[in-house]
Amino acid sequence: MNSKSQNTEIIDKRVVKEEFKYSEITFKVLASAFEVHKILGNGFQELIYQRALAEEMSLRNLSFQREFEMSIFYKENHIGTRRVDFLIENVISVELKAIIKLEDVHLAQAINYLEAYNLEIGMLINFGAKSLEYKRLINPKYKIINQLNQTNHTNQRFRQSQGKFK
Repeated sequence: MNSKSQNTEIIDKRVVKEEFKYSEITFKVLASAFEVHKILGNGFQELIYQRALAEEMSLRNLSFQREFEMSIFYKENHIGTRRVDFLIENVISVELKAIIKLEDVHLAQAINYLEAYNLEIGMLINFGAKSLEYKRLINPKYKIINQLNQTNHTNQRFRQSQGKFK
């Protein structure tokens, strides 16, 4: 293991807050986002940041799906689909923006997606500001279901959405 890898592990242990669920994962996502923003700065379209973030998260060995399509239900009826920018480790949604300033409407939208997907933790990251803006989100309406069923349900949704694009 080289010294850079050792330093990263030391930083992870100091910065990761164990009281926050999935903090190791969110730390890696944020570290990736900061690296992308450091290199690219602001001013690009969201798609450019999405591609760069995918590259950076791959380097950090994060498992993710990009443009993950998930079903939206209303009173148990399927009413449509929405794509989350990233689904990380099958447990965290990440929404990206490339706008001058995050506003309450963007936060509300990201929380609505968490509720619709029944994911407990999400992130909203804005690359458009001079300094990277980010929010760690918690779904106040999260329904705990058997973790195995949740993973199977998420994977089933992914397989269904893949079939639509073949």
